Amino acid sequence: MKKELIKSIPVFFLLVLILTGCQEKGDLTVENASSASELTSSDSNSESAESTNHTHHHDHDHNDEKEKEIYSGIFEDDEVEDRELSDWEGDWQSVYPYLLDGTLDEVLLKKVETKKDKTFEEYKEYYKVGYETDIERINIKDNMMTFYKNGEGKSAEYKYHGYEILTYESGNKGVRYLFDLVGEVDGVPKYVQFSDHSIYPTKAEHYHIYFGDEDQDTLLNELDNWPTYYFSILSGVEIAEEMNAH
Repeated sequence: MKKELIKSIPVFFLLVLILTGCQEKGDLTVENASSASELTSSDSNSESAESTNHTHHHDHDHNDEKEKEIYSGIFEDDEVEDRELSDWEGDWQSVYPYLLDGTLDEVLLKKVETKKDKTFEEYKEYYKVGYETDIERINIKDNMMTFYKNGEGKSAEYKYHGYEILTYESGNKGVRYLFDLVGEVDGVPKYVQFSDHSIYPTKAEHYHIYFGDEDQDTLLNELDNWPTYYFSILSGVEIAEEMNAH
């Protein structure tokens, strides 16, 4: 019966039905393609934003203002987290020679103009005391530190000791991350402390370091001498530019 009914339908009517069906199917395909395109674009934008957010905030939900506050020493004690020596991994050079040869003079001049609390000569003397060190280079890899003096390196393993939060006269705070020498090794410090203006795990871009052989508590009381290190691949001019950016 069904076959006979189909045979009785006029040919032109069948053509109309076929053409109409194709048109509807085509419209549906275009609409789906448009929706898929919008969905893909939305996902891509979302992933891009998430990636940018992740990179900038170092796995922490901090905005630019919060980062500036932390850099300046304004934070809550419960925000501080433990860190590993790998945060300071790299090949580092002391900035002390660049202070002595005048490369960092532009940094001091900017401080004179913006802070107006010291003369250029006073800043020069202040940083001579702060940056002074005979360790011209430090290489950090895994749990090993190599200290270079007069071109000769001495290596040793260090283990994490914890952190201490210091409150300065200004009311601002700083965090020092403490490490102890493993075993007995001649020519390297027994105790090391890092301060890089960060309070949670992140890769350091520069740091101040305190080291000695007495004990960690003695080092915590050192506030005048803080040898400072930047990556060895940077020139003195590039280091000055980095300093002026903060």
